[in-house]
Amino acid sequence: MERWHNRVAVVTGASSGIGSAIAKDLVNAGMTVVGLARRVDRVKELQKELPMEKRSKLFALYCDVGSESSVNEAFDWIIQKLGAVDILVNNAGTLQSGHLVDMNPAQMQLVLQTNIMGIVLCTQRAVRSMRERKFDGHVVLINSILGHKTMTAMEGVVPDVNVYPPSKHAVTALAEGYRQEFIGLGTRIKITSVSPGVVDTEILPDSIREVIKDRMLHSEDISQGVLYAIATPPHVQVHELTIKPIGETM
Repeated sequence: MERWHNRVAVVTGASSGIGSAIAKDLVNAGMTVVGLARRVDRVKELQKELPMEKRSKLFALYCDVGSESSVNEAFDWIIQKLGAVDILVNNAGTLQSGHLVDMNPAQMQLVLQTNIMGIVLCTQRAVRSMRERKFDGHVVLINSILGHKTMTAMEGVVPDVNVYPPSKHAVTALAEGYRQEFIGLGTRIKITSVSPGVVDTEILPDSIREVIKDRMLHSEDISQGVLYAIATPPHVQVHELTIKPIGETM
């Protein structure tokens, strides 16, 4: 991670779970980190969990990744105050429990706007900063195993993850799309999709938690995977990283 010391990383959805763990680990690895979230106070609370000498390296900034104006306002601040974006971790995502056949369409649209367009909007701004400086940055997409398959049918259980798997399948396609674009544009910007199995976070529906029980990953497990991908030599790209807990059957 030495080459990333004092570089700027932006982590979306940094107020809890995987995003919080990644933000803390990147600061502890020597980076300046901007944690984007709607719940800014929770990102500020993270500073108290850092060593005193590193707390000033974590910035908490409001951003609704599904809103183009909010994304532009946040990235304008980052460029003005910190000068650049060197790493972007697209972690923000949402899952709204409900059934495809009768769920409020507005809730499903929120999932798609956050999980797909949130990545597109943030990545446009980050990559613009990288290309303007001809900097070989890194874009990380926090995906899911549900971006590669659908829920396994279980007798007596009605799936309630609706458009979440389709939104994550889109993330898988985005990762390959970015890889091809980065090459075609003559850059050496890296793209990594990280696909966790079940992680013990706030987003996990009770229906899945009850079935999985103790066969879950922790947010810190995913963060360590992200740091591994970021720390690879310049000629190495971890395009897809799947992380599952032992015993997971999904």
